[in-house]
Amino acid sequence: MSDDEIIELYFARDERALAQTERKYGPYCFSLANNILASPEDAEETVSDTYLKAWQTIPPKRPGVLRMYLAKITRNLALSRWRGLTARKRGGGELPLVLEELEECVGSGDSVSENLDVKELTRTIAAFLDTLSRREQNIFLRRYFFTEDAGAIAGRYGLSRDAVNQSLSRTRKKLKAHLTQEGYAL
Repeated sequence: MSDDEIIELYFARDERALAQTERKYGPYCFSLANNILASPEDAEETVSDTYLKAWQTIPPKRPGVLRMYLAKITRNLALSRWRGLTARKRGGGELPLVLEELEECVGSGDSVSENLDVKELTRTIAAFLDTLSRREQNIFLRRYFFTEDAGAIAGRYGLSRDAVNQSLSRTRKKLKAHLTQEGYAL
């Protein structure tokens, strides 16, 4: 079933929309949530919450790209769950490593949320990503949006893990320079 047909089921308030969403995007959403949470049980709950959130928000929203709409919901829910879990104990998974790597570009999470306009920062980072090659963009987004392990990214693009890590390091340095040039105090 096409994404447009699935979205029409949501607009008709037809519960088959949920079954079709799960069939088409369940593994994708699970993989994204599990990359962040490193727990199949928590990832499953997050994916279930993703379907509920999609049901609650479509309509009135009409996603342009259903896959990315679901990815954004899943990622946000998984990050919220991760924060809740790590408030009680330190968790594993890729997210702590991803946050540590990005901290060298944008500072700690607290200073970013307290001192920067998040929407403006998002715009600035998006503009920066547009300056990168397609491959650099994909590697950066796979690591820092989808929280994929460098080894998985390497396999996806036919690179060595070292080449991926080197690319990420260079891109973080470029991002830091770009943010500094745009007036962000890091």
